[in-house]
Amino acid sequence: MTIPAERLDQIAHRFAELEARMASGTLEGEEFVQASRDYAELEPVAKVAAEVKAAREEIAELEEMLADPEMKAMAEEELAELRQRLPEAERELAIAMLPRDSADAKPAMLEIRAGTGGDEAALFAGDLYRMYERFAAEQGWKVEPVSMSASEVGGFKEIVANVTGNGVFAKLKFESGVHRVQRVPETESGGRIHTSAATVAVLPEPDEVDVQIDATDLKIDTYRASGAGGQHVNTTDSAIRITHLPTGLVVTCQDGRSQHKNREKAMQVLRARLYEKSREEAQGAEAEARKAMVGSGDRSERIRTYNYPQGRVTDHRIGLTLQKLPQIIAGPGLGELVDALIAEDEAKRLAAMTE
Repeated sequence: MTIPAERLDQIAHRFAELEARMASGTLEGEEFVQASRDYAELEPVAKVAAEVKAAREEIAELEEMLADPEMKAMAEEELAELRQRLPEAERELAIAMLPRDSADAKPAMLEIRAGTGGDEAALFAGDLYRMYERFAAEQGWKVEPVSMSASEVGGFKEIVANVTGNGVFAKLKFESGVHRVQRVPETESGGRIHTSAATVAVLPEPDEVDVQIDATDLKIDTYRASGAGGQHVNTTDSAIRITHLPTGLVVTCQDGRSQHKNREKAMQVLRARLYEKSREEAQGAEAEARKAMVGSGDRSERIRTYNYPQGRVTDHRIGLTLQKLPQIIAGPGLGELVDALIAEDEAKRLAAMTE
């Protein structure tokens, strides 16, 4: 995909303009925040655009040198190298210029629920949570549990956590869907392999300005928390259930001892779910196009299988199998899968633009 020279000039001009504004010292408050955000987004694009422009100019100069018998051999050698490098740089620029999901830079709400498979599914949900927790630590992100329902055998029936840091949603958004595990449970005396599943949902967490919630649209109930938590949790009405009446969405939180904290956390989850709902509605017209990308984000879609006996992980959307299950489930190895999914999505969107 060849980017016109005029477009390269526009990028360079816009970047120089932003640089001058940032250096002026006149920006304050929200204006400075917005300019910083624009600068950070444009910087990698401007860098590759400058490389493409320089390579094109150098090729033009070298082609003129071919007419000089004394310079011809050297020019041919350098031309061959540049002509090989230029298409790679132009592809990199085209990918950098692809429209970005407006939610990519946002933190995310990570929800993991045990599916079919009983106790084994709950244990697997716990394994997935720890995998994301350790992957997040590698990225320099912070993970904070918002709500959880622990299983009696370990693991979780359900856990919701807030993940904050740079580019969280951009990297985790392809994790939404059904994750399946095949392994011999510790409780299985006959050594039979069991299949169980857990559902993962990654929702971008909105700023308060992204989602306006009218207090009159909420029905808030308090009740006594159940399950583990000690005497205090069991004897006070600290648990919160919030129902958003227009949509019917229900969020519960009973982890903290403080009713105020539980309400705050429940509202955080409700905002994320309402934001995702509005995004899905806005993208309705693009639904078919989205299906062509890496997964639809549908939570019922089976996306990955973790096969313990064979030590492999298969992502069904891109047909990628890695014989690295221990490294992936440990956290750091997940990066290879995440990068492959992002690359596939970029390649498909690039192909769609050039059709």
